[in-house]
Amino acid sequence: MRKTSLLTYIICFLLVLWFPEGLFPLSLEVRDFRGKEIRLLKPAQRVVCLIESALTGIYMLNRGDRVVGIPRNVYDPPTFRFYRLLDERIESQKLPAPGNWEAVSIENILALRPDLVIIWSHQTSAIAAIERFGIPVFGVFITKEEEIYEEILALGKLMENEERAKELVDFTKKEREYILSKTTKIPELERPKVFFMWAQGITETSCGGSMVNDLITLAGGKNICGHINQEHGTLQIEDLVRGDPDVIVMWYNERMNPEDLLKDSRLRNIKAIQNRRVYELSDIFTNDLWTLKFIIAVHRLARWLHPSIFSEASLENDEKKILNFFYGYQFK
Repeated sequence: MRKTSLLTYIICFLLVLWFPEGLFPLSLEVRDFRGKEIRLLKPAQRVVCLIESALTGIYMLNRGDRVVGIPRNVYDPPTFRFYRLLDERIESQKLPAPGNWEAVSIENILALRPDLVIIWSHQTSAIAAIERFGIPVFGVFITKEEEIYEEILALGKLMENEERAKELVDFTKKEREYILSKTTKIPELERPKVFFMWAQGITETSCGGSMVNDLITLAGGKNICGHINQEHGTLQIEDLVRGDPDVIVMWYNERMNPEDLLKDSRLRNIKAIQNRRVYELSDIFTNDLWTLKFIIAVHRLARWLHPSIFSEASLENDEKKILNFFYGYQFK
């Protein structure tokens, strides 16, 4: 009996030494955008990330070395020219890309032996297949600003850098408050009407209840279709002309530029065309609206909408400051 008691004491003593926080290791728990609890016994060390909003967040968290798989579109221009500067494996195109938001290769994911997969939450079939192998999946679907903060904080916890995640959120919110401190003082009648144009076509836009609508409001403007609750909508040319925006903002477009809109005879009666107030966001990476970099797009919008309030001369320095804080790198 004494031998059994002594043996039990020794085992318990060794367990306490092995797990100083208790007899069992503490797990990391977060809720993903499906509302599902994700639990890891230890911080993720081998991550397959197939959605770019999360991937860019991982590099902001200084955890890029833990990524073993990326979305295929990272190797496409113009995104590639940014990511290649953040990771030499991407520059040499040696980092595997087993899928993206459209399709994934379950076999190629499994070959990478991940302890965490990050994927678009609507890819339910792929998620089910991955989870059948006991691999935790963090599903992502960003529709509003608050969810951007939730995503980076969750990734910070899963990848063992909660302090950095909080720094990133606090920095972004401070930049946001700076812009808001100026735009909230602008009277309703002085807020220009804005039309946001996606790259799919002249009439492709986002209306009320969308991330785009929120950012236009934050920058001191009014979305011409803000009264319609639609994340992605298509207007008729007649609706666009009738809305008569003061400013047109184009998402990065490889097929068109502001000059094409200025020459379009169908749009000639619109104030934005007559006053040549048509602008294009410079690239997909820097202006990613579903990441903390949305704040860069807001800085640009605010200057385009209210040049008398926001100095155009300081825009380049502000962007460099933000990107340097996010990545520790001076992009050119």
